[in-house]
Amino acid sequence: MQTISHIHSISHFLNRRSCSKPNGFVKTKIFSSSSFSFTARVPTCKFLVPARHTRLFVIPNTGDGHPSVSMMEENKITNHAPGSEAESFLSKWSPPQYLWRGLSVPVLAGQVIIRIIKGKIHWRNTLQQLERVGPRSVGVCLLTSAFVGMAFTIQFVREFTRLGLNRSVGGVLALAFSRELSPVVTAIVVAGRIGSAFAAELGTMQVSEQTDTLRVLGTDPVDYLVTPRVIASCIALPFLTLMCFTLGMASSAILSDGVYGISINIILDSAQRALRSWDIISAMIKSQVFGAIISIVSCAWGVTTIGGAKGVGESTTSAVVISLVGIFVADFALSYCFFQGAGDSLKNCV
Repeated sequence: MQTISHIHSISHFLNRRSCSKPNGFVKTKIFSSSSFSFTARVPTCKFLVPARHTRLFVIPNTGDGHPSVSMMEENKITNHAPGSEAESFLSKWSPPQYLWRGLSVPVLAGQVIIRIIKGKIHWRNTLQQLERVGPRSVGVCLLTSAFVGMAFTIQFVREFTRLGLNRSVGGVLALAFSRELSPVVTAIVVAGRIGSAFAAELGTMQVSEQTDTLRVLGTDPVDYLVTPRVIASCIALPFLTLMCFTLGMASSAILSDGVYGISINIILDSAQRALRSWDIISAMIKSQVFGAIISIVSCAWGVTTIGGAKGVGESTTSAVVISLVGIFVADFALSYCFFQGAGDSLKNCV
């Protein structure tokens, strides 16, 4: 009876296996009631076992500063196809942030130009941004321009007085302010005050998915957010530059008269003889270019913000830095184009 129970257990085990081959069999031979022999053939079964890959990671420990090691196992079937490694690399590769941010600037500029040509302008937002860029920035721009003008006056008047060129001081100051100082100083102040605000606002809207909400409601964020800011900056900066030029010359004349004894009439007459209409026009053209650079860069950095509050802070700082670099590069290029052949402006005021 014990042998029969063994046979039943073996046959039950073989019946439970689902991988038997067609030629496998179990054979029993009974010779007598008390003795029998058992012959069994167990088929060979092959199972596909997925390859187990182990990855080792070194993670810095924030507590004591020492690195900690962690292991992670991944169960996957290894594919040795020729293009699998390249396909896996391309699927995981993403362009660096500075690359696609830099490409977003000309793309955004082209979209703004197309909207302006087609007349797709949100005038209400444009007027609000114009008030923000223009009147609300007048105070800090004028204050900065006045002190910069007085600082340059101290340097020029002292040197020109020793050379006996008192009548040339006004012309030198007028050319310096109209061609370089007023447009650049105004653009720097606006980049720090308005450009950072543009980047922070659009970055916050991007990380909080408000721009996606505008798209769902059928409003293009470029029409509603970017184009009004670009138009407002390009319109407001030339007027700010003119006011900064006027106040800078006035502060320089007052300082020259009160401290160094050079009459205000001499300063203004020298400036009038040295200046040309092209000097003022070039200053306004520079200001428009600087306004476009500040607004487009700030808006592009804002709409490409990722990473929550930390990303907003980094985008704001980066937008101001890139705007300043763009201002200086554009100033050099425009000055080289506008004043390459100039050189006789001071002959009339000597």
